[in-house]
Amino acid sequence: MVVTVKGASMLPTLRTGDRVLVRRTGAAAVRTGDVVVVDEPRPCRPGGVPAGGLVVKRVAAAPGEPAPPFLPPHERPPAGRVPAGRLVLLGDNTEASRDSRHYGSVGTDRLRGVVVRRLGGRQLPLPGHTADGPRYDV
Repeated sequence: MVVTVKGASMLPTLRTGDRVLVRRTGAAAVRTGDVVVVDEPRPCRPGGVPAGGLVVKRVAAAPGEPAPPFLPPHERPPAGRVPAGRLVLLGDNTEASRDSRHYGSVGTDRLRGVVVRRLGGRQLPLPGHTADGPRYDV
C-alpha cells in the first residue's frame, strides 16, 4: 500500500508530501521503533466528527513491553506493561504530534501496516533511538 504523509508530526523523518511504501502485516511483526500506519484512533475534526483517515506514527512500545511514562493516567496499565492487542504510538516531532500521549494506546486491530521505506529510496532514520532502544524526551 502507498500512503502520502500530511502534517508535521513525523518530522524530521517524514515530511508532508512524502510517499511511503507500507507492508500490510499483523501485529506480531511490529517492533518498537517501527513506523506504522493505523486507522485514526480518535476523531480529530471539530465537533467530534469522525475523520476516518490514516495516521503515521512510530511504535514507542509493543504488547508486553513496559508502558512508557507519558501515557494519560486513565490509560496506564495496572501491570505496568502494554496489554496484549495494544500499541503505544508517538510522533517523532512531539511538539506537533497527536499520539498516545493524548489518546492512549491503540488497538492492534487498527494497524494497517509497517512503513518499509519512502518512495524515492531514502531510508527511514530512527531518531530518538539508542543502541538499547527508544529514548523518551517528552
